[in-house]
Amino acid sequence: MLWYGAALALLAGRAIANSVTDGVTDPPAIVPGAYIVEYEVDQDTDALIDKLGGEASLRRDLRFKLFKGASIQVNNLEHAESVAAKVAEMPKVKRVFPVRKYAVPHHTVHSTGSAVEAIVSKRAAGGNDTFSTHLMTQVNKFRDNGITGKGIKIAVIDTGIDYLHPAMGGCFGPGCLVSYGADLVGDNFDGSNTPRPDGDPMDCQGHGTHVAGTIAAQDNNPYGIIGAAQGVELGAYRVFGCEGDTPNDVLIAAYNMAYEAGSDIITASIGGPSGWAEDPWAAVVTRIVENGVPCVVSAGNDGSAGIFYASTAANGRKVTAIASIDNWMTPTLLANASFSVDNKPGSDFGFTAGDPSAWGEVTKPLWIVSHDTTDPAHGCDPYPEDTPDLSGYIVLIRRGTCTFVQKATNAAAKGAKHIVFYNNQPGTVIVSATGVEGVTAVAMVTADQGEAWVRELEAGRQVVVTMTDPSRAGKFLIYAENTVSGGFLSDFTSWGPTYEVEVKPQIATPGGLILSTYPRALGSYGVLSGTSMACPLAAGVYALIMNVRGTKDPKTIENLLSATSKPNLFRFSGQSAPFLAPVPQQGAGLIQAWDAAHSTTLLSVSSLSFNDTEHFAPVQNFTVHNTGKTEVTYSLGHHGAATAYTFLDPSFTTPVPFPGILTQEYASLTFATGDRFTLPPGHRKIVSVRVQPPALDAKLLPVYSGYVTINGTDGSNLSLPYLGVVGNMRSAKVLDPARTYVRSSKTGAELPVPPNTTFVLPPAGFSNDTSYRNRTEMPRLNVQLTMGSAQIRAYVVPVGNTADGIARVSNPFGLNTIGLAEGFPAMWNPRGPSAFIWDGKLEHGEFAPAGKYRLVVKALRIFGNPENKEDYDEAQSVEFNIRYLSGGSAKLRRWKERCRDEVTAAEGVQKRSAIRIPTEDR
Repeated sequence: MLWYGAALALLAGRAIANSVTDGVTDPPAIVPGAYIVEYEVDQDTDALIDKLGGEASLRRDLRFKLFKGASIQVNNLEHAESVAAKVAEMPKVKRVFPVRKYAVPHHTVHSTGSAVEAIVSKRAAGGNDTFSTHLMTQVNKFRDNGITGKGIKIAVIDTGIDYLHPAMGGCFGPGCLVSYGADLVGDNFDGSNTPRPDGDPMDCQGHGTHVAGTIAAQDNNPYGIIGAAQGVELGAYRVFGCEGDTPNDVLIAAYNMAYEAGSDIITASIGGPSGWAEDPWAAVVTRIVENGVPCVVSAGNDGSAGIFYASTAANGRKVTAIASIDNWMTPTLLANASFSVDNKPGSDFGFTAGDPSAWGEVTKPLWIVSHDTTDPAHGCDPYPEDTPDLSGYIVLIRRGTCTFVQKATNAAAKGAKHIVFYNNQPGTVIVSATGVEGVTAVAMVTADQGEAWVRELEAGRQVVVTMTDPSRAGKFLIYAENTVSGGFLSDFTSWGPTYEVEVKPQIATPGGLILSTYPRALGSYGVLSGTSMACPLAAGVYALIMNVRGTKDPKTIENLLSATSKPNLFRFSGQSAPFLAPVPQQGAGLIQAWDAAHSTTLLSVSSLSFNDTEHFAPVQNFTVHNTGKTEVTYSLGHHGAATAYTFLDPSFTTPVPFPGILTQEYASLTFATGDRFTLPPGHRKIVSVRVQPPALDAKLLPVYSGYVTINGTDGSNLSLPYLGVVGNMRSAKVLDPARTYVRSSKTGAELPVPPNTTFVLPPAGFSNDTSYRNRTEMPRLNVQLTMGSAQIRAYVVPVGNTADGIARVSNPFGLNTIGLAEGFPAMWNPRGPSAFIWDGKLEHGEFAPAGKYRLVVKALRIFGNPENKEDYDEAQSVEFNIRYLSGGSAKLRRWKERCRDEVTAAEGVQKRSAIRIPTEDR
């Protein structure tokens, strides 16, 4: 039985509730000319730079206990690839890979505010923990029993921490809550300029302070915010400036610094789409886990992309990826204002200011275009001709379907200057109408408040609203029960598994609608949503379990949390399905921390993967260990979770977007060792599980999943998540030929050029010279991956007598090619679009002669053999001409005269990775 309801609603254009971002996170961009060099054995980094004779400078020395290397910046970008190749061939160099940039993860800021007025009173110091997210996860039981994570050090790799915030300890250094750490970049760093590190990890973005508050906020705050592990020491490793991105060489340094500082746990709510455990940053984090320090990383906020969109470094092997659950309650911080009905004495209400927010002391009557409080497209169409001049009103508009900007634009067309949106779900969000001409202030109120006003207007009564300056208004906190999504998986949480069918995510914690600390300059407190908000709660739970069990072993704690978590039903837009959410969405489910800390039954693994049909491992083993003091009889069972189709039908090559197509056709499990056994205290038993996948269409790559249940006579109720794929991952096409083409680097249109287009390139070696920019037009190669590819190649193939006398490069495909375009091969690519500008330069550093060419793109399929041409998808561009402006002809002549026998085939160089050619156009 297929569950189509939600998927069809999405395809019809219905808005996703609680979406963190309207789009999918872009693949991490490559920093032009920047490379990370990993050494085989330790060596003098200065000596490495000296060997390059001024061709490159040092970005960052990366010599640590667990990683030996450096990052370098090639000084002349025209020579970047050849310099990287030279470094890769040096003795003692293990590998070279490009530096990539990662953004602060997308998250929703629902409301912020300082504590001027509090409707909900502060919980009495020392009283029971009633914080909703703690009740959901059993964290409250630790505090109620005096367990606070004391003695455990948690490193937070993020935007820094406002350690002067009273709830964050008010100081930095030994003896403070935030007791160690560093700023690796400086305030002005944006991901592209030079870092200015110092010892002060003060937060100026907000993300890191919110994360830190979830872990360890102290009681001295007016809203009853309780850190999960208030007794820990925090380390703040700031890797972002006040704006912009951060590169992976900074992230690798931060992780190693945190490890060497003696951190017991490292948490990072950072990432980008990948799906490959081999990603360099993920591989470094894996190494730290293997050396005994648990690393929890947010799973990502790309749930709208559907299945197979795991994020790095969460997709690293042995790294614990954290999915997000929505809070049972909806906390909302509101600015205080008032209204009156038919001139009767006013009543107070709360609002969240948007952008712009010039409310001042605005007093105006409300006006609304429609009284329908269920219309999902309220305000999306142009207003009627008989609409009055709205400059004298505050226009009330319901949230839904189209953008806030579109709604504001329609209102502004009739003169509106002030707009209040009312929500279509619990709480509020910070809205923006920036750029809409004439609009001077926007805000949002709760759904209840907006609907109440609509009823008054519908009855013919006049509602006059008096707004207040949000910067001076009193703020208060309200709670409402989240009846729409509370306790269910957040729609925004990214889905696994990895492309090699490893289980991701591992566990889930509350990350939707989370109240925590915020930098003082940004309001002191805030309600945010994102897997970024889920990850720190998991870090706090690790500390609590370490206190109780006396172990810091990453594998033991992950296994305990996985076995005791609670899987939940699938839900979309307020509608619950009659089946469990797939493992690739929720992992083991919502953690139950107290149960994990006190479990006397230990499982040897946190999940099972039966892989795909080609790599099918039908029998998986795990061990059950009774560490208790009494004999326990265990009963084994099985509970299937929804099977998720990767593709809508065989003609589709891109995974179905969230919420996807789900079925209740499950795998069946049998236990070769029997489904019932008894273990005396201290004894173990190996359980052998055999799976029979569901009989489904392998062309659609269904991902089946579920849970092995292990119930003991001692009252234990454990579960072990598993998954597998019907069909061969290698059969899935990874390249879309129709959307892989050459276009102009100048035009904004995403259209392929017609055949025989002529591109005028800068002189060879001068593509970054701005003096040529207006006189040149380079081919831009657009590559569209429908699934991830471990390797993309773009071969330059001459047409006709172009490049006569130039030796061809050997390759496994039999192409008449003179080599790869510079920037290839590109490694470990997520699905989605990529763009490469070609200036005529080849992978080995020389330039193609003027003439006619086509580009042949090869993308390696999942599990494909790089040397087998059958394992690649192919797309060919139209034929096009290139010529160079004067200035490069001598270099081209010299190149023609060189012996091509010395050229090394690109696919024969194993240690090289690739960098996309730098361009402002990308």
